[in-house]
Amino acid sequence: MSVNATPNPSNAIQKVELRRRLRKARRSLSYSEQQAAANALVEAIRPQLSVAKTPRIAMYWAADGEISLEPLMEYCFDLGIEVYLPVLHPFKPRLWFAQYSPGAPLLDNHFGIPEPQAKQRIKSWQLSMVLLPLVGFDEFGGRIGMGGGFYDRTFAGKERWPHKPKLIGVAHECQKLEKVPLEPWDIALTGVVSDKQWYSVG
Repeated sequence: MSVNATPNPSNAIQKVELRRRLRKARRSLSYSEQQAAANALVEAIRPQLSVAKTPRIAMYWAADGEISLEPLMEYCFDLGIEVYLPVLHPFKPRLWFAQYSPGAPLLDNHFGIPEPQAKQRIKSWQLSMVLLPLVGFDEFGGRIGMGGGFYDRTFAGKERWPHKPKLIGVAHECQKLEKVPLEPWDIALTGVVSDKQWYSVG
């Protein structure tokens, strides 16, 4: 199904309200709560990191109250795991991924999100795991993003790729929903991890 298909009007209305409520909830977390959540996330996802044959993990730079991955990045650097960050494609609503090293220069994109300045980028299928930011999630792998469709377009058709990276949603536990309203083009997640626990999908 094309990501340009017409959305379900009912789902679209629900998602607008859910995004507003859940973004407010995560932005309301105090600095100390955010720090504690970021550290707890490392413990929750750590068992999953050892299963990667080629340790290349895409992460994100937190914004708008998203759970920070900086402690997890440091943990991965110590293990020799390669860390990649998303870079906006200059002409299409898709993502590239560039390697990030400690202290490497970052430059804000037009959303105000830092991107690595490394010119060398890898193809999405060369990643072993992708940690996706979430606005909302359910324990079945349903995901609400920010609404731009960047990750959905980037990973559309991954079933035909020579290698399928694990797609892991990341969020605060307070962003969990009973059931996420889904569209046909929403990418399927392999799992979801919060500051409280790991959710296996399927």
